[in-house]
Amino acid sequence: MDILIVVNNPNDWPLDTPGVELVSARAYLSDPQYSDLRGAKVFNLCRSYRYQSFGYYVSLLAAARGHKPLPSITTIQDLKLQTMIRLAGDDLDSLIQKSFSHIQSPTFDLSIYFGRNIAERYDRLALALFNLFPAPLLRAKFTHDEGRWELRSINPIPASEIPTEHWLFMLYAANQYFLTRRAPKKVPESPRLDLAILYNPDEESAPSSKGAIDRFVKAAKAVGFDPEIIGKDDFGRLAEFEALFIRETTAVNHHTYRFARRAAAEGLAVIDDPLSIVRCTNKVYLAELLDRHGVPSPRTMIVHRDNIDQVPLWVGYPCVLKTPDGAFSRGVVKVSTADELDRALQAMLAKSDLVIAQAYLPSEFDWRVGVLNRKPLFVSKYHMARGHWQIVQTDSAGKKDFGKVETMAVSEAPKRVVNLAVKAANLIGDGLYGVDLKQVKGKCYVMEVNDNPNIDSGYEDRYLKGDLYLAVMQVLFDRAMAGRRGPGSPQPAAR
Repeated sequence: MDILIVVNNPNDWPLDTPGVELVSARAYLSDPQYSDLRGAKVFNLCRSYRYQSFGYYVSLLAAARGHKPLPSITTIQDLKLQTMIRLAGDDLDSLIQKSFSHIQSPTFDLSIYFGRNIAERYDRLALALFNLFPAPLLRAKFTHDEGRWELRSINPIPASEIPTEHWLFMLYAANQYFLTRRAPKKVPESPRLDLAILYNPDEESAPSSKGAIDRFVKAAKAVGFDPEIIGKDDFGRLAEFEALFIRETTAVNHHTYRFARRAAAEGLAVIDDPLSIVRCTNKVYLAELLDRHGVPSPRTMIVHRDNIDQVPLWVGYPCVLKTPDGAFSRGVVKVSTADELDRALQAMLAKSDLVIAQAYLPSEFDWRVGVLNRKPLFVSKYHMARGHWQIVQTDSAGKKDFGKVETMAVSEAPKRVVNLAVKAANLIGDGLYGVDLKQVKGKCYVMEVNDNPNIDSGYEDRYLKGDLYLAVMQVLFDRAMAGRRGPGSPQPAAR
């Protein structure tokens, strides 16, 4: 993949990095050799990104050509919005206070060169701001008021405004950026698409194990991707890729949602998409959605402080209480008496204004139906942990005990289970979902719809094996190809 640095005047930029081409903005915008490039990465270092300037058009036309500009038009617009600046300040507040705790002056300017600062003590903050506003050269202004530091503005800076004493460091940071993270890859015989797989190997309950990630990587290469494992500090690199596959536990108030939202805004094919994350990670939304569309679920009540006394009348005992954003059996409590109910609800309502109460439906196992692109993908039985009412039991020392998992062909599972799961998942979208159901006395009930479902080596892939990973990657690849061609383009042939 070609790497271009675009500047107003090449004489302003003395950097000479192997594999990186220096181009004038005028040449990039008008010379056919650049418009004909496929999949180039464009680092836009023009003097200005104001509307209809050369800098603005470089990023705009780069996107139209299927190139990957940094900054993107989305970032350029975000830098103009005071709302986005305030949100960034709120998000990074603790890091800002810690970084500037030693400074006595009322203002401070932080220069950010490819995610780095000349002072190592500010590197974490510089990278965090670069991740939120991915642009090569930035200057953030902070003020100290009433005992706290606040982010007031963040703007791109032209090379001509870099202080003389910063030039050597800036060139070093740029060289490191290109050489260690942007080195050109060997050009394959046929064009391939860049895929980012967001994964944290240290996550305690990750939706995929290292073995499963390795199989996703293998499948990605097989369908036509050039995959790369990325982490939360790689937010600023998203514009380089054509697709994003999230394999971390998702949440709205979390970097996974920010990755999904940024990827969607940049036009990447993304699983999980941000709307699916919002919908699936809130059980209040799911309860309302399933009820509205007549999808069978346990007797459910949305609880707040003014209707606690209605829970025994409507739901009964025993019942299950759930925090809206719980995952992996966290934030889920079974209560059998009025005292237990009151204690559990008081604790939950201290953190959320709404809580879910559901009738308890005992069963030996839960059905898990994986749904991809509105079609069933796999079916598993998640058995309850031994002597427990959930599929996972955690003891006082934090040790987890899981029930066994049985996976079968979709055709071997009861049709009504599969059909109900697909119906529920399709209310969310066309991504990758895991739908949990119970069968009690011949009736099926949807318990919840999960984005980012578990896919682990030796469990959910036990029947389809490598074909499970290929199926997921093929859908993502086809969507990325459709995005590269643009709306209305012919779809790729099925493989």
